[in-house]
Amino acid sequence: MERNILLTIEYDGTNFCGWQRQPGLRTVQGQLEQALTKVCGKEITLNGTSRTDAGVHALGQRASFRGEFGIPTDRIMLAVNNLLCGGMNVRGKCADVCIRDVREMPADFHARFDSKGKKYRYIIRNSGEIDVFARNYCYQVKSPLDLAAMQEAAALIVGTHDFACFQAAGGNPRETTVRTVFSLDVFRREVGDIAIEITGDGFLYNMVRIIAGTLVEVGQGKKRPREISSIITSKERQRAGHTAPPEGLYLVEIYYGELYEREA
Repeated sequence: MERNILLTIEYDGTNFCGWQRQPGLRTVQGQLEQALTKVCGKEITLNGTSRTDAGVHALGQRASFRGEFGIPTDRIMLAVNNLLCGGMNVRGKCADVCIRDVREMPADFHARFDSKGKKYRYIIRNSGEIDVFARNYCYQVKSPLDLAAMQEAAALIVGTHDFACFQAAGGNPRETTVRTVFSLDVFRREVGDIAIEITGDGFLYNMVRIIAGTLVEVGQGKKRPREISSIITSKERQRAGHTAPPEGLYLVEIYYGELYEREA
């Protein structure tokens, strides 16, 4: 009997050329499909929810695949993670991608098309001191950032808008640039760290990184918080801020609503 499998995946994007499979390049999708093909004994193709760019990390990427294979569902995660780590006899070795959860879903479920929303986190290290060990996991901004101004600007982004101003060139063409941002929080995690957490029904190409860059410019005093509304209304990319680097971005969670909750 054919099974439809949903994976929850975690990865450090530093040494990957993004999520999407690309000939001759090391990608998250490519690495996982190779391991799953060996474990399942047949060629596996993953349907991922988010095509994260090179350098972007994930705590809760999700992908589904279907097929008839002998390995029990509850053994897939252990077998694949063991393979990715080079075998259980390799002491102390840890892969930069692993499966965190595996479950069977209804036959008509699709990881990307059934997604109801996504949550991203962007980490900024706001300090005059550069941390060489943090360079792959945050955006290091030396100049002091006005957190209250960033929070004021963030509140104006929440809601349903045409977010063309926050879309970078080069992505797949979209039928519409209207999206709904359910929440956008800016807060201090610890001394020197500022986190931006955004949840929405979907995001345009580089939208989260452009929002992060725009909020940084607000925090630096280069833009005023109240400018955000006119920037959105203009639909002009050049009026928004810079695209923040990929290293600070984390895909945190994918939401499926009632279908996923029922199966979980």
